[in-house]
Amino acid sequence: MNREEYMKHLQYRLRRLPREDYARAIAYFTEYFDEAGPEQEKQAIEDLGSPELAADQIIREFAVENAASPVKNVKKGFSALWIGILAIFAAPIALPLALAFGAIILAMILVVAALILSVFLIAISMILSALPCILVSLWLLFTSLADGLATLGMGLMLLGTGILLTMASIFFTRWCLHGMTLLFGSIVKGGKHNEK
Repeated sequence: MNREEYMKHLQYRLRRLPREDYARAIAYFTEYFDEAGPEQEKQAIEDLGSPELAADQIIREFAVENAASPVKNVKKGFSALWIGILAIFAAPIALPLALAFGAIILAMILVVAALILSVFLIAISMILSALPCILVSLWLLFTSLADGLATLGMGLMLLGTGILLTMASIFFTRWCLHGMTLLFGSIVKGGKHNEK
């Protein structure tokens, strides 16, 4: 989809808005594409999302804005009512999409947390199983040197691997938490930027 197709879909979706709100919305998107330039057109389209979702968001924002401002005349009041009706009809599309997106994000977070927890528990179990192995190997060194050395080597290998896995899971947990903090921060900043 290019700029012209995007704007055509958007204009069709916003056609029921009052003239001044329609003009403001189209001017905003035109300015957005002008600032992005032809070389960043694809990236601008990805950032804006589909024209349907963008139009639904615009309609909801105008509905909130018009509900907050006092009605000056009957025509303006009717426009606000019309935008409110459009926002109600847009909600069945946007609300399930938002809930689905939230459920997917939550599922991804739970899967990553389960993987980290399982690696951490495996590492702890390796460390805990290494300790008896090392103790048994000390006893075996006096009865059978070869068995004692093999058991000691296996115990030290389990201990080292367990320590490495523990450190890796702690590092990966910190990295994931930092990434999620940045992601949620950018989502919140994006929401505040859209409000302005």
